[in-house]
Amino acid sequence: MTTRVLTILLNYRTPEMTLRAARVALRAMEMVAGEIVIVDNDSGDGSEQMLREGIAGWPKTRVIQSGHNGGYGAGNNVGMRAGLSDGTKPDFIYLLNSDAFPDPDAIAQLRDYLMANPECGFAGSRIVGEDGADHVTAFRFHSIWSEFERAAHTGPISRMLRKHIVPMGVPKAPTRVDWCAGASVMFRQSVLDRVGLFDEAFFLYFEETDLCHRIAKAGWHGMYLPESRVVHVGGASTGVTEHVRKPAYWFDSRHLYFTKRGGRAYAALATLAYLAGASIWTLRRIIERKEDRIAPHFLRDLVAHSVRNLMPGAAASRVSKGAREAAR
Repeated sequence: MTTRVLTILLNYRTPEMTLRAARVALRAMEMVAGEIVIVDNDSGDGSEQMLREGIAGWPKTRVIQSGHNGGYGAGNNVGMRAGLSDGTKPDFIYLLNSDAFPDPDAIAQLRDYLMANPECGFAGSRIVGEDGADHVTAFRFHSIWSEFERAAHTGPISRMLRKHIVPMGVPKAPTRVDWCAGASVMFRQSVLDRVGLFDEAFFLYFEETDLCHRIAKAGWHGMYLPESRVVHVGGASTGVTEHVRKPAYWFDSRHLYFTKRGGRAYAALATLAYLAGASIWTLRRIIERKEDRIAPHFLRDLVAHSVRNLMPGAAASRVSKGAREAAR
């Protein structure tokens, strides 16, 4: 029986970039049975029509409309629920960012590994920038200890907590991971049938971490495959990078993730752990006259959003508000 892959690209007001990514993905799908579905996430700017006109005449490619911008996870769920054009489910779901461009064998590499390793629930690609520089996309799960280590920025602490550091660097060989960036990742359909799709309470950020955590709890693991190479522009549709102030929905998603892992108390402890680490870093920075590594406004925003999210009913209303703000 032929193994089929459904490649999903989520578009939000970047139709030219999405068409470019879809064209490259179509080339990579030449050696893979399956289809491509482009989900327009209620762009409201003519993107859907541009996409439909852009793929006219393309094989095994279609465009569907989400009807509502519920964020990254919700939009991809629309594509996953749509399945293949004949109404059946694929064997694997491949998520590709609309600003990511896979090498000709990148998709096949992920599929082949999952076919050969049934205990693996998902596999992610090696991601590089347009300049060829590697991006860190292999990660451990976030925890209270990882929050403390990340904020402290101190060698002895990092060495002591090395098994809790979230970024795993850039592995040179296939490596087991807790989760990987959603720019290029393939999931086993049978695993998604078991654990569910993305939690749509996350508007943006932490949704792939949450899904991978559920997969791990169900008994599967993830892999990072450097042989599957994808070029990623990064931030093209969201505009959010590491060097700009985090939007409200980032903090809401962070709070939701930690709450799901251990409850409201665990989420509060994660924030306190970060603040404790930040205190160590601040003292070291002042003594050693180092440049600050914590982004401007981050600590203030973290405290403010954490306090608000701990109020009953606040998180849900703030996620909704964040979604409205992001759609503007």
